[in-house]
Amino acid sequence: MLAKTTYNPQREKTMVAFTSVGAAIGLTSLKIVAALLTGSLGILAEGVHSALDLVAALMTLFAVRVAGRPADASHNYGHSKVENLSAFLEAGLLLLTAVWVVYEAVRRLLYHAGHVDASIWAFVVMLVSIVVDFTRSRALLRVARKLGSQALEADALHFSTDIWSSLVVIAGLLIVYLTQTFRLPAWLEQADAVAALAVSAIVMWVSLRLARETVDALLDRAPEEIATRLQTSIARLEDVNEIRRVRIRRAGNKLFADVIIAAPRTFTFEQTHALSERVERAAIDGVCSLTPQYEIDVVVRVEPATSAKETVPEQIHYLAELEGVHAHDIHVREVGGKLEADFDLEVQSDMHLQQAHDVASRLEQVVLQTNKLLDKVTTHLEAPNTTILPRQDVTQQYAEMAEAVRRLADSIAGAGSAHDIHLYTPSSSTTKDSTHGSKEEELDLVLHTFFDPDVPLSQAHVAAEKIKRALRQTYPNLASVTIHTEPPEA
Repeated sequence: MLAKTTYNPQREKTMVAFTSVGAAIGLTSLKIVAALLTGSLGILAEGVHSALDLVAALMTLFAVRVAGRPADASHNYGHSKVENLSAFLEAGLLLLTAVWVVYEAVRRLLYHAGHVDASIWAFVVMLVSIVVDFTRSRALLRVARKLGSQALEADALHFSTDIWSSLVVIAGLLIVYLTQTFRLPAWLEQADAVAALAVSAIVMWVSLRLARETVDALLDRAPEEIATRLQTSIARLEDVNEIRRVRIRRAGNKLFADVIIAAPRTFTFEQTHALSERVERAAIDGVCSLTPQYEIDVVVRVEPATSAKETVPEQIHYLAELEGVHAHDIHVREVGGKLEADFDLEVQSDMHLQQAHDVASRLEQVVLQTNKLLDKVTTHLEAPNTTILPRQDVTQQYAEMAEAVRRLADSIAGAGSAHDIHLYTPSSSTTKDSTHGSKEEELDLVLHTFFDPDVPLSQAHVAAEKIKRALRQTYPNLASVTIHTEPPEA
């Protein structure tokens, strides 16, 4: 059984770059020899162009190999920028070539220097050049688009324009050949120089276009279409109140984005983390749907903000946490068209009453200033109970009381609702009454009750509170009463 070969994109980029170097060596040699034999400035311009293409191909090969290195301590974002630098240098070389060819062409046009021998070999060389350039430009462009390599794309762009410039040179040689064969006006022999000027114009246009793209990448210009797509993808997410900033920088086929969003300030740390992961995934999916060849690294920062969905209890809880205290058992009521709120406020157990009162008063003022709909805020101070109290289960000793508790709960929640009843005492019972419990000791009660799974939670809570009040009225010695509401088991 043959082992499955793992696809390696870096190897594919390197191989196509090697192929381009080999093709450039062959074409450069062929064109320079043909130019020397025919005296054609157009072919010589193409030869020098191909020589610089060879330099560019070698630079591309080097850039592709270096860009594949992973990030390290001195290059935190990897080495992909070397592809952009390579493409920029290629553009500079091409511009220098075009300037030299323009100089030679103008010199020939003005001083009629040089003689062109438009032989069959000149045409053969240029046709071979077109075939080779067409083949390798397609191969380079395919891999460049597949893997998002700007260096390979620059090479592909060079060789695709070489096809058009070669056609221009062939046209110039053909005019020279016809002029020499049919003794046409002598000025037509300058068609080769004119063709060289046309080639130079093409090279300059391509070089300036490539230079602009590479400079944009080197100067970290944000790709506008990608940035727009990324923001659109994030804006669709629930709980994203606002997109405050999106920054994108490009290095080779890699994109690095940092995003700042506003989310509900009442979110827990876990909710905020989950939202940031959803934003990251939406950003990656949005970019990949537009440019699948790019790799993207997204960093998300979440900032708290008020939300239209924020309730008054959530708001109070959040403001209390900002003050370093904890609010719970929050009740909001509407009285005469205005809202009033009261809640329990846990402060440090070793805090003096005056200090605790100051904290509560400050929180009340903050709540009233934040929510203009609130007319009155009342707090109940309490210290958190962090002590682990020793208890023993005395349910068996108080079997009659446990059964009475069951009947009382069932009378409110429904027959068969109460179950899993436990009674606890801090010490062994002294004066025990199996029906009403100890006359001297306090008892803790834990009770589970079934409710219809489709009943609103608020309704189940009201029923549980009603059970609790009835139990405390019947058994004054109950200390803590905990009622767990749940749906029936399947």
